[in-house]
Amino acid sequence: MARKGRDNDDLLIEDELTAAFLSDEDVVQEANGGTAVVAVDPQAVGDEWDEDEAVPGQLAVDVYETKEKLVVKARTAGVNKADLDVNISDNTLSIKGTLSAGNDDNVVNYFVQECYWGEFSRSIALPIPVKEEGIMAELKDGVLTISFTKVKQDTVKKIQVL
Repeated sequence: MARKGRDNDDLLIEDELTAAFLSDEDVVQEANGGTAVVAVDPQAVGDEWDEDEAVPGQLAVDVYETKEKLVVKARTAGVNKADLDVNISDNTLSIKGTLSAGNDDNVVNYFVQECYWGEFSRSIALPIPVKEEGIMAELKDGVLTISFTKVKQDTVKKIQVL
């Protein structure tokens, strides 16, 4: 977004940040090149967001390779092994689980609630071919580490033309 014609860069930055979180329908381009933010009436949105509807969280992962392995690591602190479901199909790894907050029946009011509790899932198309046999999965110190043996591929394969 251009910064020409503005005296207050802080205001423009705020406008840019606000616009980044709105859909194109919520932002109107002004004739002078600026951006006006149109307020959205929460009542007009309808049933698009239902607070009671459970939406699974997405698990953050690191995927990297060593000389012989492909490794997927995920931070799963507080998850029991029994609450994890890890499987692979067609070179796609799926991790599902549940993070329990414990018993919070006595809570009267939250002052800050930033932690995600509930179901989470993640499916990852593995970036390189791996052997589906001999996969090692370990949960240690709140980190799930899954190691795959890479399929060795010839660098050059001769193809005979008929």
